Amino acid sequence: MRLIRGRHNLHQARHGGAVTIGNFDGVHRGHQAMLARAREAVPDGPLTVVSFEPRPLDFFLGERAPGRVTGLRDRCRLLAAAGVDQFLLLRFDAALAGMAPIDFETTLLAEGLAPDYVLIGDDFRYGQARGGDADSLAAAGERHGFRLDVMPTVEGGGARVSSTRVREHLEAGDMAAATALLGYPPQVSARVRHGRRLGRELGYPTANLAVHERLAIRDGVYAVRVHGIADEAVSAVASMGRRPTVDGRRRLLEVHLFDWQAELYGRHLCVDMLHHLRDEKRFDDLDALRVQMDKDSRLARAWLAEQTQTTNSG
Repeated sequence: MRLIRGRHNLHQARHGGAVTIGNFDGVHRGHQAMLARAREAVPDGPLTVVSFEPRPLDFFLGERAPGRVTGLRDRCRLLAAAGVDQFLLLRFDAALAGMAPIDFETTLLAEGLAPDYVLIGDDFRYGQARGGDADSLAAAGERHGFRLDVMPTVEGGGARVSSTRVREHLEAGDMAAATALLGYPPQVSARVRHGRRLGRELGYPTANLAVHERLAIRDGVYAVRVHGIADEAVSAVASMGRRPTVDGRRRLLEVHLFDWQAELYGRHLCVDMLHHLRDEKRFDDLDALRVQMDKDSRLARAWLAEQTQTTNSG
């Protein structure tokens, strides 16, 4: 997948094909259906996603903006896996927020991408004061030669599949409900970084992954499986948070791999966050923390073994 950062790099884009526009936070089942519809509409042309960083909500709400379902790295990875050919990532700033709808239609779409087909969600708005909508974009298509299509709502569990619903489940620690909407387990991916080696001293060496501060996944301890080490995912227990017992500051995902001893520094891992075991808490001392880590590991092993048995018997 070709990543095109910013309007100034639009000259790198392939013209034609299908274009779809949105935040694509999480690339959930609704997004996946949207990408499949766009690909089907123009099977022989490039499939281009136009999205924004920071998210418009981040720009307008700042620290009050809701958490993210995925970070940018994972959004890119998921879009590529879904078959997207080009990802145009626009910086959402005052200039873009204040762009007249007709300039968005002309400069970005008609001249920058020259699509044959444009697909938007039924709640999509664009341009200054959100003045552009499906009607204005359809009129622009008539002027510039592209066909507009509006994606109907995708439902799951009797309600709209949306990043908001996924986020609510992640914040509640309900990984099963989030998985049902995403179509895959909630994931965190990053390169393993050096840490304080405290886990090794406690008998639980960990692979430390930096986590986006605004990631919506609830802090706590999880049963997980890890990709990027062996041919098959490796079972593990992981702690998400700021490590209050040792006065940690930066948010990390610390992953202890079961029955695995190889060095992992510098490796890029993808962690499936499968089951929330408990919330993060502060312990009185490291001995109390070690006792809890023993318990967490036993619970994670038992849960993962039960899931494997259920899968195999099914």
